[in-house]
This record gives sequence, C-alpha cells and structure tokens, in this order.
Amino acid sequence: MGGPCVRMRPMSDKHLSTQFDADLSGISARVLEMGGLVEAQVAQAVSALTHFDSDLAAAVLQNEERVNQMEVAIDRDLSAIIARRQPTARDLRLLIAVSKAIANLERVGDEAARIARTAQRLMSAGVSTRLPVGDLGFEAELAIAQLRKALDAFARLDTARALEVLKQDDQIDQEFDGLLRKLITYMMEDPRTISSSIDLVFVAKAIERVGDHAKNLAEVIIYVVKGTDVRHSSMADVENAVR
Repeated sequence: MGGPCVRMRPMSDKHLSTQFDADLSGISARVLEMGGLVEAQVAQAVSALTHFDSDLAAAVLQNEERVNQMEVAIDRDLSAIIARRQPTARDLRLLIAVSKAIANLERVGDEAARIARTAQRLMSAGVSTRLPVGDLGFEAELAIAQLRKALDAFARLDTARALEVLKQDDQIDQEFDGLLRKLITYMMEDPRTISSSIDLVFVAKAIERVGDHAKNLAEVIIYVVKGTDVRHSSMADVENAVR
C-alpha cells in the first residue's frame, strides 16, 4: 500500500490525552492491516479464477473468517474508546468514520469470498475458454488500485487523494458495462455458455462493488476532515467541499 502513515491525526488537540492519541494510532494501524488483507483477498480471488487455481480460491475462503473477526474486534475497541475517553464532537466523528470504514472493508472481503466460490464452481463445472475470463483481471486491477488509494488517503486523512478516488470511480463502471455487453454477446451466440457467462457477470459485479466500497471510504475521509456528508452529491459539490 505504498507504506502509508499509520497515524490518522496529523492535527494536534490540546484537550486530547496522550493515551487517546495512542488509542487512535493503534486503531489506525489495525484498519490499514485489515485493508491490506482484503486487498490481497480480492487479488487472490481474481487470480484464482483467471488462472484456474483451486488452491488459491480455497486460501481466500480460509481467510474470510479472519476479516470478520478483525471487524468485530475493532468495532468493540471503538465502543470502549468512546465510553472511556468521552471524545469531542469532531473526535467522535472520526471514530464513527472508522466504524464505517471497517464495515466497507469487511464487505470487500465478502466480495472476494464470493469471487473465490464462483471460481471453485466454474472449475468444477468447466468453463469455456472462449469466455473473456482474462478481462476480469483488468477490471480487478482498477478496483484494487482504487482501494489502495482510498486506504492511503484514509491513513493520511488526505482529502485531495480521496477526491481522486471519487473522480476515477466511473472507470470501473465503464469496464463492467463493457464486460457485460461482451458476455451477453457470447450467450446469444452460444447458449451453452449461458451458465458460465452468468457466473462471470456476478464476478464482474462483485469487482465493481469493491470499487464502490473504495468510493465509500473516500467519502468517509471527506466527512471526517471537512464535516460535510458528500454522499449522493455532484462532483462539483464534492470539489467545493474539499476546497
């Protein structure tokens, strides 16, 4: 992830205790660890599908529970910090944002597991070599890059970097639309590919959702730093909020 800083609070607040800062720093490091894990999960799941690697698909599914446990543990510790430290409104906003972030990361892990299960099913049933399985790799690269950028922005509370994620979200949507059209063409030309093609549509959609979760993470960063909820806002309004 390019060695992002694990301290989420570049600003200093006199009223915050050293222990509170330490708590936040520790939570930050664990969020980034969880982010790195789910990023790897997506990459491995897609690789398992494109290279027909059943062992890699199994490894992704074995790690699914670890991601779930990380979300539960971080959420539990967030609740303890809120109860113990009685944070100010802005600090509470940050802690709530962390909770939203790990929820999105957990869902990325779910998408990786969904892809891995589909890979296993396709390997068992057999998939036509004519189908554009390799094209899924490019869509996945875009989504993983978005997730990595969002995590980097989250580590630094960098709104400019978060804005880049939001501006590039359409690229993944366009790639998904192109894959969908291609798969529909295959299904129309050869009905025998319908079952496998539908599975690949669901994989493409899962990858697109990874990009959506990266976008959600970027929106959380802007909310924390600027105090503005930019969900469902136009790009012009988001840019104004970030300025």
